[in-house]
Amino acid sequence: MNITIEHGPAFALARVQLASGEAIRAESGAMVSMSTTVEIETKMQGGFLGALARKVLSSESFFQNTFTAARGAGEVTFAPSLMGDIQRREMNGSDLLLTSGSYLASSPGLELQTKWGGMKSFFAKEGLFLLRASGHGTLLFTCYGALVEIDVPAAGYVVDTGHVVAFEPSLDYEVRKVGGIKSMFLSGEGLVCSFSGRGKLWIQTRSLDAFVGAILPFLPTRSSN
Repeated sequence: MNITIEHGPAFALARVQLASGEAIRAESGAMVSMSTTVEIETKMQGGFLGALARKVLSSESFFQNTFTAARGAGEVTFAPSLMGDIQRREMNGSDLLLTSGSYLASSPGLELQTKWGGMKSFFAKEGLFLLRASGHGTLLFTCYGALVEIDVPAAGYVVDTGHVVAFEPSLDYEVRKVGGIKSMFLSGEGLVCSFSGRGKLWIQTRSLDAFVGAILPFLPTRSSN
């Protein structure tokens, strides 16, 4: 399998070259194009309960598609639903925690499980439930805006919850408020995720919640008449 990321960071596209018999699994709706040699199989990954948990708790697709080069070598291209970048990560028995909506595609052998973030993340909807990717293979995850990789320093690192994309499970984290109630309403800031320990963290340069909040005042409202 050969993967190249094109047109990033704003409009990234993952081009996946499959040898005959190779396969890749992706979120429903992620496919942009594919060769005629490629076949699609749609099913609930992890059974009904596993698929339901991913859909309800972490906003991932109920069904996932597996693309197989069944009739000779071919290619498939994938893109996220939002304008943003794509990150490729080779998983060699390691784990990675993804926030809601960040998963794009992976090797069929990688295991995806919904993980509760614990009481420490109860007030952050982005971190309440996480998707844990584990095993061996290739993982593609995505973001809104550009993707920034950070080696968390010894002193720790603080990120607005709406900008967290993925992090290694070796990191500990807690969600807390910035200031008091007054600062939450007047400063535009609210909840942040404070990371500590040793490991990597990926953040996005844009926040979907902030974008929605910016355009909401300009959207037409339903007439009362």
